[in-house]
Formats: sequence, structure tokens, C-alpha cells
Amino acid sequence: MPDSVELKSTIHLPQTDFPMKANLPEREPRILEWWDGIEVYRRVREARAGRPPYVLHDGPPYANGNIHLGHAFNKILKDVVVKSRSMLGFDAPYVPGWDCHGLPIEHQVDKKLGGKRAGMTPLAIRQACREYALRFVTVQSEEFRRLGVFWDRALDRREQAEDAASRRAIYRTLDRTYEAEIVRRLGGFFAGGAVYHGEKPVHWCPVDVTALAEAEVEYEERTDPSIYVRMPVHGASTRRPALAGKKVAALIWTTTPWTMPANLAVALHPDETYVAVEVADGWTYLVAEGLLDAVAAKLGWGTQEVVDRFRGREFADPSVTYARPYPLDGAPGIFVLGEHVTLDAGTGLVHTAPGHGADDFNIGRRYGLPAFNPVDDHGRFIAERVGPAWLAGVPVLKANPRIIEDLDTRGLLALHENVTHSYPHCWRCKSPVLFRATPQWFVSMDGTGLRAAALRAIAETSWMPPHGEARIAGMIENRPDWCISRQRTWGVPIPAVVCAPCLKEDGNAFLRDPAFFAHVADLFAREGSDAWFGMEGRPYASQEERLARLVPESVACPRCGGREGLRFHEHIVDVWFESGCSHRAVLAPWMDDGALRWPADLYLEGHDQYRGWFHSSLLVSAQETGRAPYQAVVTHGFTLDGEGRKMSKSMGNVISPLEVCGARGADILRLWVSMVDYAEDMRLSQEILDRNAEAYRKIRNTFRYLLGNLADFNPDTDRIDLSRQDEIDRYALHRLEELRGRLIAAYRDHAYHVVYHALHQFCGVTLSSFYLDVLKDRLYTYPRASRGRRSAQTVLHRLAVDLCRLMAPVLAFTAEEIWQELEALAGRPRFGTRSVHAETFPEAVVPEVDPALLARWDRLAGIREEVARALEGARRARTLGSSLEARVTVRGDADTLAFLRSFEPGLRFLFITSGVDLAEGPALEVDVTRAPGTKCERCWSITEDVGADPDLPGTCARCAAHVREILTEAR
Repeated sequence: MPDSVELKSTIHLPQTDFPMKANLPEREPRILEWWDGIEVYRRVREARAGRPPYVLHDGPPYANGNIHLGHAFNKILKDVVVKSRSMLGFDAPYVPGWDCHGLPIEHQVDKKLGGKRAGMTPLAIRQACREYALRFVTVQSEEFRRLGVFWDRALDRREQAEDAASRRAIYRTLDRTYEAEIVRRLGGFFAGGAVYHGEKPVHWCPVDVTALAEAEVEYEERTDPSIYVRMPVHGASTRRPALAGKKVAALIWTTTPWTMPANLAVALHPDETYVAVEVADGWTYLVAEGLLDAVAAKLGWGTQEVVDRFRGREFADPSVTYARPYPLDGAPGIFVLGEHVTLDAGTGLVHTAPGHGADDFNIGRRYGLPAFNPVDDHGRFIAERVGPAWLAGVPVLKANPRIIEDLDTRGLLALHENVTHSYPHCWRCKSPVLFRATPQWFVSMDGTGLRAAALRAIAETSWMPPHGEARIAGMIENRPDWCISRQRTWGVPIPAVVCAPCLKEDGNAFLRDPAFFAHVADLFAREGSDAWFGMEGRPYASQEERLARLVPESVACPRCGGREGLRFHEHIVDVWFESGCSHRAVLAPWMDDGALRWPADLYLEGHDQYRGWFHSSLLVSAQETGRAPYQAVVTHGFTLDGEGRKMSKSMGNVISPLEVCGARGADILRLWVSMVDYAEDMRLSQEILDRNAEAYRKIRNTFRYLLGNLADFNPDTDRIDLSRQDEIDRYALHRLEELRGRLIAAYRDHAYHVVYHALHQFCGVTLSSFYLDVLKDRLYTYPRASRGRRSAQTVLHRLAVDLCRLMAPVLAFTAEEIWQELEALAGRPRFGTRSVHAETFPEAVVPEVDPALLARWDRLAGIREEVARALEGARRARTLGSSLEARVTVRGDADTLAFLRSFEPGLRFLFITSGVDLAEGPALEVDVTRAPGTKCERCWSITEDVGADPDLPGTCARCAAHVREILTEAR
């Protein structure tokens, strides 16, 4: 024994280079550079080579501006899926995509070009759009990289400067191979007879001058005029003698007065009961009986008399007509029957303008009425199509007050008031949209069985949440024919060639020859879709040059067999059709290698995509294959602020994901993504981020403690077998196994909030508050190589390794940082070539979980909590400071005492006190007194054997023995 021993040198305090302060904004970019340097995505894929594939197919965001919080949430969630599936042992490729065509991008370019656009050719405009889209593909890809999202960036970088013949790092809808695939799919629809050209009402934006898809329409509150109009009836007595000699009027209600010039009919429900009501103003009104009281009160009729009662079908007849308010040709309106008429509001008689409504169009077609539309592309009345000259050139919404005034002057207005209602708006320019009939290309939902095929495919797909199945099935069941044409410049043109003379006689006089579409697809694959507009960078010199290049000589009009009348239709395809082709453009060409297989295992997007990408992808796939392009669909909600409001710059409540990365780190954002139940809308605020940062700190500090106590541990030589471990160590491993099973199941089920909460609970409660707290004495004071200390270190190492891998899909950066510390402990270089993301989830920790062992220690943990509460009470009363100043007496019944004695003599170390006494009592009680004796200078316990060893007078007998053993080790 040396003459003097420095007791501090015999304490094994934690030692680690893993810092307590994360400093993620600086540390994460360095990890990103390292990942790029070792090509981490390729290393992960190589590690899974030959394993079963799992394909999450990425839905393409618009290449339009910087990413927002919704983008970040979606991409992080997908990255968690891909990383976790890889760690589950699958080969999980990820090919991110971008939607590069369509109105959002052209809209931004138009604003930038301003007046210059008018003098530019379509090719020049398209080039400006292409440059804009490509710039933001690069911008957004860097922003997604900052979030820790993996894809083959090495291949991506090599392809950035060129439009490669085939791309596997990323996909862009403007790539030549992608555009060619769109044409092939269009060709399938045309050749199969599913496409027709017709004039029917569609959502139309008069600002952007184009038809809109349902997914491009947002409904916002708007205040509009609500009017009740008298339509004088002629010939009513021919059907209803009781009305002879009466001044009869059909009473209609509408919130779109501007559609009155397009009125052609009034619809009644065939089976509803209607009444003729004579009112003091001299009119006899036709109203649905179920709405009579409400209408009478609204119009203030007072005294009224029902003079006739009849079913709708008993009244509608060609012999009964009414005076249309604005008949262009003087023709009267007719009464028609329609199942769409309801008694929810209005009068039960529905103003019908077949050129301005889907139900109106359908009922008009049944009765041979034209889809009359007196409104031009810019939303103004056409002089030649509208009766009153004072309406010519007037924007329709500005025409409302003029029409109302005119109806009132002519004695046709029964009531005018304002009503606030939900009205469709363009999702891009936010302007109100119109429903107007225009010549468009449509895909028939029923003509070739597309609707039925899509519904069967929905039933064969797994939906999460489950109600998603009913939601999209309802949309498919009720959706009208698909309008696939748009009136813009930037996009893939529909290869629509009609025979102009024949089209007047036959609506099917357009090219459907597969050879034509194959020719155009091959041309687009070589040159891109600009080939439709010109060649060698210039527009076509003539119609003949264009025809010769785009239409093979063997292809002619299917009606007359000639080519002289062939003309090109200048429409681009709906961008939803484009993105709906992604499964064919991205997955199918590489089916043979088994990685990017078709159909995809998973589509994952926001729940708005039930009417968007999920929907269009389903229809494109069902038309060709009869099944969905996905085996499962997972949807998530929208991102909101802390109060549940939509984020907007005007409200000042926007949280930028990049600013969060710059201030706190991407892992804080990734932790939030894993924390929320994404099936609902997700809230985020600075306060929520603060809580996330605190949760992250606790998890990080847990790992810092684990790593700090492994500095002298070699897992190859120092590991202790399970059979020789202390019971509490085996308990910790059983708890780890329980957690492992729960987390792996959660990853499989996409229940990522379970991953977060279980991990946070395990680190904060099972480990920090119990196991690691109890372990400190053994780790710090036992001889370095003692069985007890090595037993604890064996478990700490297993905890560090397994928890690191289990959390890696979520805390991608921090897990990598921890893994590199573990690499160093194993004698390998930090940030060498090995990444945690190339690992798999841990194998079973123990052969099977022992419920009896868990129950035994859980019971002890509960008693320990009671002891801790009593000690805290003593501290608040200032009767003692540290728990090691205390000696506690635990009272309980015989069973409790027998249970506690089974842990002797270690109870005082489990409770972290200097002594424990057990005494009988009716219930569990804990008394706290000050421990007798002297404080050990080494372990700080207060005992009565301090000084028993004359060579170590300041230590207790236990520490003295440990010190002697430590000194022997050192020699």
C-alpha cells in the first residue's frame, strides 16, 4: 500500500468525446459532407444487395420555390420509412422526383417575363419555364439534403448538367424519357377508345385562362348575391286544369345571377310533391311543398292559398314552357326532370344552364339541350352570344348587379339578398373560378370500364388510415369524366390530331392509331416534347413540315382515310395525368433488376392526394393493367401553427424548416415528425420546438452517459455472459428486448409516434431515472475489471449499440455521431467508411422476455418511487440534503418485507441511501432519518465503518477493499 493514495484517481468517472451540447447546426453539415464523401446511399444499397426489395415511390412536389414545412414533413417521413425498411433488412431504393410542368411554374415565369411574353414564341417561353424548373430542382434537392434525406447524390451530381437518357438518381417530369412515357400512356387511352373530344362544363380560371383539375380547386368563403326569380309559365293549364286563368310563375333560386343568360330549363324532381300557391301579389308560384314554409317566410308572402298539388313528373311536359329571362333566340325554356334536385335549400325548382354546371349538363344532354356558354376564356360575356347589348364584354362577376337590377326593373325579381358560401377558387392565383363549357379532351370513366377497374383496384389496396379507402372510392364513384386538356404552353402536349372536315360530322375523327403515338413517343424520347412545337430550336416553317415530321405517312384520318384535313390541337396534358404516369416512367423500366419493382410497395403523401396523385396514378394504372400502381397507401395531415391555424406569411406564423435547421438542427425537426400522430393535422410552434429540444437533450445525455462509462470497455474481451450478470443488468436487457420488439413493430406499421414516445420513455424513465441511477456506484467505485462493473458495462454497450440503431431512422445525424463514437471504442477510426445507416436493426437481446423478472423489478421500482418521494419531502423540509445522508425505514406487510429482503444486502444501493431498515406495518410507508456514522470520502455513503482500514482512514470498509483491488490491478 502506498504511503498516500489519491482517492479521486480510484474513481472511474465517465470519459467521452461525445459532447453534452449538441451544436447540431454546425455538426450536421459536417456529417452531410462526410456522407457525400463516402457515398452513404450506395453503401446502404450495397449492404442490402440481394435482399427483398421495398419500394416507396416518391410523389413529385412542384419545382417551384423553396421548400416549406409541409414539404419538409413529407420528405422526412418518407426518409424515416426508407431508412427503417433498409434497417429491417430490405433493399429500399429511393428516387425522389419533381413535377416540372404546368401552371404553377408557368405562372411564376409569366410574372417574371411581364410584357415580354407577348412577343415570344412557344419554344422561347418553354425554355424560360425549363430553366426556372431546373433551378428549383437544384435548390430543393439541396434543402432536402439538409434534412438528412438520402438518395444517390453521387449519380445525381453527375446527371445534373445533362438530360440523361435514363435517370435513376432522381426523376423529373421534364426529362425526355418521362415525357415519352406520358405520350405512350396517352396513346393507350386514345387507342383503347377511352378519350373523346367534347364541349362540357369544366372548372375554368379566367385569370390563368385554362381549365383546372378538381385537385387544383380550393373552396373559400365568399359573399355573393342570392336571388329568387319569377319565371312566367305558359301552358300550365294543359297539364294542370286548376291553374287555368292564373298568372303562374316557376320560382327559382340561385347564387350565380350571371348564369341567367345561359338558362335553358327549370328542373324538378320527378317524385317530389310540388304546390301551386296563390299569393297576394297576384302570382301563383310553383314551389316544392317541403320548402313552402321556408320560402313563404323568406319572401314575406303572408296569406297564401294552395290551389294545386302534384308530383314533378305530372307537370313536366313539352306543352308547358316558361319565359327565359334572356333568350338569345326568343325560344322559351322547358321543364325537365332530374334526380339531382334536392330540398336542402332554394325552392325545389332548379335554374338549369347546361353550359355552366355538371348536373345541368347531364340533364341537358338527356333532353337534347346544347351546352350553351355565352362567356369567353377571360370570363367576359360574348356579344354575339348574349341577348342584352349592355352585357357584352362585361366580366361575369361584375355583371351580377346589372342583371339583378334588370330583373327587378322587369318585375322578375322576387328577392335579393347576400349570402356567404363556399365557392371554388383557383389554387394558384386565388381568383374565383367559373364553371363553363369549353371544347376539351376527356377520358371516359365508364365507356371502357375505367371506373369499375379503379374501384376493384382500390379494394385490393391497403389504406392507412383505413377510412382512406372509402374516401377515394367515393371520389371515383362520383367523379365525372376526366378533363385531361389544359390551355397553356408549358407542359407535355396532347398528341391530338383531328381531321377538321370530318370532325364536323363525326366527333371521333381524330388519330387513335398506336403507330402515331409510338412515333411521337420515340421523337420525344430523343428530343423532348419541344419537338411538338418546332425543330432545331425554331418553330416549324409550315403546317406541311410539321405534319411530315410528327405524323407518319402511314397514318391518316380514321374516317375519310386522307391526310389533307389533319390539324393539330394545341393543348397540354393535365399535370395530374403527367404525375400519374410516374409509376410507369420511374419504376417499370427497371423492373427486371428487382429493385425499383412495379407496383410500388408504398405511396405516402398528404390526404389531399386522394383527389390528386393517388387518384390520377390509380386511373392511369387501372386503364393499362386493371390494378393500382401501389400495394399500400399511407396519408398524413397538414402542418399548422401552434393554435391550429394554416401557416401564412400574412399572418406571420410561418415556420421555415431551413430556419429550424439553422437555429436548432434538422434532428429537432425530425424528432417532431416522429412525435406527432401524422394521421391528423400536425401543429408546430416555437414552444413545441422548445419541448422537442428538451426531449432531444434527454435522449442525447442518456447516450453521453452510456458512452462515458465505456471508455475502458472492450466488447470483444470484457463482455460478461448473461448468466453471470447481476440481476438488475439482466432486467435492463429484458426491458431493452421489450423495447426492441415494440419499436420494430412500430416501424413495420408506420406508427412512428410510437417510436418516439417509447424511446423517450425508455431513456428518461427506465434508464435515467432508474437503471443508470442505480448503476452509478458500481460503475464509479468498483474495481475497473471487476465482474460487477464489467456486467454493467456489457449492458451499457448493448444499450448504446442497439438504441443507436433503433433510433437511426429518426435521429439520423445524432445516431451517426453516436455510432462513430462506438466505432472509436471498437478501435476503428471515427468517420472512416462505416455508417450506422448501413446497419440493420438489432437481433434479439435475450432468447425471450422473462415476465416474472420484469414484474419483480417493476415492483421494486414502484417501491423505490415511494422512497424517493419520502426523501424529496425530507429535502424540502431541509432535514437532509443528499439522499446519501439518509437512512430509511420501509414498513410493509409480510409479503412486501419478504420481497424486499430478497434484494438484501443491496437495498441501500438501489434506493441510493446510506442504510435501509425493514419493519412490519399495515401498508407501505417510508420513514426518513439521518444516517449515523461518518461520510466516506470516496463513495460519500455515511457508515459506521469509515476508518476501519488504517491505511485508508477516510474510506468505508467496502471502498477500502475496492481501492486495494484497484491498486493491485494497477501493478
